[in-house]
Amino acid sequence: MNLTPKERERLTVFMAAELARTRMDRGVALNHPETVAYISDWCIERARDGWSVAKIQAEATQLLDPDDVMDGVPSMVDMIQVEPVFPDGTKLVTVHDPIRSTEATADEEPADA
Repeated sequence: MNLTPKERERLTVFMAAELARTRMDRGVALNHPETVAYISDWCIERARDGWSVAKIQAEATQLLDPDDVMDGVPSMVDMIQVEPVFPDGTKLVTVHDPIRSTEATADEEPADA
């Protein structure tokens, strides 16, 4: 199998994301590389599914909260950038503040009428 450097990088992200998913299933908090891989892999797969950049950016901030990661990780991950392949080509996806605090998430939810 002759893989390009980009394909090798993609497989590395996938393997780290799989490890992160396994640890999350066991209730283990994710470290920095696992957190970045988990969110990056999710973004890459949504792009392959044809989601828009805007939808991926919005939904990616809902994947993890501070309880899912080790102490200090939210402050280390203020932005994640990936260049996934969309049906119409490669685009840059930037996710700002990917680990939202539970207070910030509650503040953003619309009030029930």
